[in-house]
Amino acid sequence: MPIRRATEADLPTIIDLIHGLAEYEREPDAVRLDPETFRLHLFGPRPFAETLIAETPAGQSAGFALFFHNYSTWEGRPGIYLEDLFVRPELRGQGHGKALLAALARIAVERDCARLEWAVLDWNEPSIQFYRSLGARPMDEWTTYRLTGEALATLAGP
Repeated sequence: MPIRRATEADLPTIIDLIHGLAEYEREPDAVRLDPETFRLHLFGPRPFAETLIAETPAGQSAGFALFFHNYSTWEGRPGIYLEDLFVRPELRGQGHGKALLAALARIAVERDCARLEWAVLDWNEPSIQFYRSLGARPMDEWTTYRLTGEALATLAGP
C-alpha cells in the first residue's frame, strides 16, 4: 500500500478525510478547524503535527494518519501520539490502516521513540479488534482528562 508524507498541496484532502472521520465518529458538526490556521500548524515554520497519506494504487487518497511527538519521562525518550487514523469506509479491509500504522511504527523506530500511543472510542469494536490483532494493548488503568474552552481560559488566568 502506498504511504507518503503529506505536503501542503494535500491540505484539502486532509480536511476532507477529517470530515469523514468526524462523520464516522458520529460528530459530523464537530469539525471547526480554520483551514489557514490548520495549514500553518501542519506546514508552517513550527509544525505541531505531521500527516501521512495512504493512497490506492491508482493514486486516490484512501486515508490518513495525523501524529505528533510526546515524551516519556520514565523512558527518557520521545514517543509518538497518533491523534487520528482514518480510512475511507469503502476502502477498508484492503490494508491501508495497517500500512499507515506500519509506516508510523517505522518512523517511531527511526526516531528512537519509546512508544506509539493512541486512543480509541470504547464503542468502536472493529478498530479495537484491529489494534489488538497488531499486538496493541489497552491502557485501561488510565483515564484521559481534557480542559477546553472556558475551563482552559479560567485555569490560564489573566
